[in-house]
Amino acid sequence: MWELIRANKRRSFVLFIMMGSVLIGLGFLLGIALGGPAAGTGGIVIAVVLWLILVLIAMVGGSKILLASSKAKEVKRDVHPQLFNIVEEMQIAAGLKAMPKVYIIQTDALNAFAAGMKPENSAIAVTAGLLATMNRDELQGVVAHEMSHIINRDIRFMTLAGVMLGSVVLVSEIFLRGMIYGSATRYRSSSGKGGGQAQLVMLVVAVVAAILAPIAAQLLYFSISRKREYLADASAARLTRYPEGLASALEKISLSTADIPAPSKVTAPLYIANPLKKKGKRINNLTSTHPPVDERIRILRSMNGAAYLNYQSAYQALKGANHKLLPNSALTDNEGIPIRGASLSEDVISKTPVAKSNASVGLKNIRRETGDIIMAAN
Repeated sequence: MWELIRANKRRSFVLFIMMGSVLIGLGFLLGIALGGPAAGTGGIVIAVVLWLILVLIAMVGGSKILLASSKAKEVKRDVHPQLFNIVEEMQIAAGLKAMPKVYIIQTDALNAFAAGMKPENSAIAVTAGLLATMNRDELQGVVAHEMSHIINRDIRFMTLAGVMLGSVVLVSEIFLRGMIYGSATRYRSSSGKGGGQAQLVMLVVAVVAAILAPIAAQLLYFSISRKREYLADASAARLTRYPEGLASALEKISLSTADIPAPSKVTAPLYIANPLKKKGKRINNLTSTHPPVDERIRILRSMNGAAYLNYQSAYQALKGANHKLLPNSALTDNEGIPIRGASLSEDVISKTPVAKSNASVGLKNIRRETGDIIMAAN
């Protein structure tokens, strides 16, 4: 397990450096375009200073900003005892010293995320719609997935990588909006001195860089998120000893039509499922923050045990033998962890509100329960 965390940190550092290079390169090109060849260093300094300011903000209050922007409210045990019991169970199973704070997001949407800069000061937020819809095994699978992000040290890196992405987008946006007033005037003033053509070339290069840099940074960010979702699924299956719980939860989440309040491209990778939608459907292409839900479900349901090795085998059966997800040290954990039985009988599970979610009575029940949870949280 510790080797998995160390490997995770190494990959995170490499990708973090790559995103930093995008930001520094963008600052250099924009500095030259706006102030001439001598201003390239100044552009780098400004970009780095902006990034450091945003990183400081993220480290001091990043999780609070994320929770506040999601309209999440911290709750105590009396609001939803079952949720607290499950979080405690997963905390013990994960060997986490401090229990994460518990938040509820006031929406009918089905989703959840983890936040915090370090494991001992973390938080897990779930939507009221998720609580009203999931049975105990499914809710346990969702909480275990988010707990896995905490123990795998994902949440700090994803927060900082999100800040890096935000920095690149902010620098590009400032340049593109100020280009007409600043660069165009500078070009006209230099055109009579024989430097207009060179300045125009640099301006075009800078514009192209300002457009492409956020796209490149987003693709890096999304690629980080996709692999981490598979790793969190693998860890969740091991923590719960019941892969079907998470698989069934993901299936229900994928059918949800309600929207998360004010999702953004920076915060989207933190959720268990992509909250961004296009024409009412979840984005599921190269720009998606998450791997396809149906792939995640198929892998979980193909596992013949709850160990990491079982997840790796199911993952390679779907992706191909050359696709390796987990380090060798994690795969030596071959004690043969069996899959436990469901906490609820199939008869009870089939009568949960979501089983009738397409019927008006089922939707009314879910909305009523969601409303009760939101009132209790308030």
